[in-house]
Amino acid sequence: MANQELIAALRDADAVRYGEFELSHGGTSDYYVDKYVFETNPECLERIATAFAERLGDDKLAGVALGGVPLVAVTSVETGLPYVIARKSQKEYGTANLVEGELIEGENVAVIEDIATTGQSAVDAAEALRDAGATVTRVLVVVDREEGASENLAAHGLELESLVTASELLADTPEGVDR
Repeated sequence: MANQELIAALRDADAVRYGEFELSHGGTSDYYVDKYVFETNPECLERIATAFAERLGDDKLAGVALGGVPLVAVTSVETGLPYVIARKSQKEYGTANLVEGELIEGENVAVIEDIATTGQSAVDAAEALRDAGATVTRVLVVVDREEGASENLAAHGLELESLVTASELLADTPEGVDR
């Protein structure tokens, strides 16, 4: 069953918008889940951290830069579990790491991400973590847009777990909203 309190918090924060939107993978959609709205809203962050904490064991956490960082930080505080950050690209200065933070060879790591559409950014993060010596089998997201992420992640040995799906989030679309 969907986390109705989280869905209500996302809607109340106006993180779900309707119209014509271009997505990061190049496709278009008649709705948009604005991660920057829910990632900067304390009530949403609290509900997300609590919901993630209920699904986690004692794995180290990893946040996908940029969107996963606030989520992994509040989840780390909620659970007491340490975390690392998986960059999308190697920085050209300093340590030039793809994974920031302390990661011990062989550690089990759960990846935390904001929204999954194709799941490719989570796949890339998992691969960077694996290259750094981690064992990664799970990706936890706030919203699964149900557009192929689960299948893409499975093809890379990763299980997708979402707090809510697009179907759940968009159920009972407000009257007058053209979907």
